[in-house]
Amino acid sequence: MFGYGSLMWNPGFAFVERSEALIYGYRRSLCVRSWVHRGTQQNPGLVLGLDRGGSCRGMAFRIAGDDWEEVIAYLRARELVTNVYLERQVPLQLQGGQTVQGVAYVVDRAHTQYAGSLDTVAAARIVHAAEGQSGPNDAYVFNTLAHLKQMGIRDHWLEDVVDEVERLRAA
Repeated sequence: MFGYGSLMWNPGFAFVERSEALIYGYRRSLCVRSWVHRGTQQNPGLVLGLDRGGSCRGMAFRIAGDDWEEVIAYLRARELVTNVYLERQVPLQLQGGQTVQGVAYVVDRAHTQYAGSLDTVAAARIVHAAEGQSGPNDAYVFNTLAHLKQMGIRDHWLEDVVDEVERLRAA
């Protein structure tokens, strides 16, 4: 199982081991319009999706065979609520260089909640102005970046979004 956002530090399921992993052909992006947790339909926020292009550092979780059905059911309930994500089998390069097959949830570009590829200024404006049932959108983004930094994972684009949100807050 591949995690690129909150799944990395809050998986919510049992696993045998976890390892830093790299996925090619996808990148972490604030490309999903949030209509409930971090925004509303009238003023959507942005949450992370795994979008096409580039690469993404995240976490791979090895699941025990006996736990697989329970874990996949949990993840489908967590990730496929509005079907904005697609469940895909993808190659994951583990920290030691070994390549394994894993499951990842990638954004469905045809879904109405797909926000597309936004530049940092456009993403920051949306993040700065949105709030949903789970709180302000900027708190989600700041928390995500803090966890990534704690894990030793740099995401320059997300860092630039946070810098721009901070500029908007100060203005």
